[in-house]
Amino acid sequence: MADDTVSSIIKKLAEKSWRLAAAESCTAGLVADLMASVPGASKVFWGSYVTYSIESKTSMLGVDPDLISRHGAVSEACARAMSSGACQKSGVQCGVSVTGLAGPDGDGSGLPVGTVWIAVTISGSGTSAREYRYTGSRNTIRRAAAEDALRELYNRIR
Repeated sequence: MADDTVSSIIKKLAEKSWRLAAAESCTAGLVADLMASVPGASKVFWGSYVTYSIESKTSMLGVDPDLISRHGAVSEACARAMSSGACQKSGVQCGVSVTGLAGPDGDGSGLPVGTVWIAVTISGSGTSAREYRYTGSRNTIRRAAAEDALRELYNRIR
């Protein structure tokens, strides 16, 4: 991902006086790493919840365990709850979440490795979510998901 995309995110968030919180599962902090790699991020980036386990999704973000039981941790519903939970728990205006299967093995749900859900929450404008299907190595999938999460965020705030 080009630093200019992240720079554009930082600029747009600063113009709106908004802050961003991330909720990351399969990316395990890569969204935060991409944001923090650009000077000026501290003006708008609150931080990231790395919620790799189901327990951390429920305890840190307030995701309803019944929602995960019904829909799975890799689902539109979970991604939406993670993103909105990141906003609510941190008190910021924007949230972005990533939850998926980076491999090499699946989670027993029947979803193929490379399935990722990304959600973006904007206070007052609701939450959008999109499913991605990636191929490649574990780290290729994780990196692509983190980059697409920031692209989704940029598309929502511009």
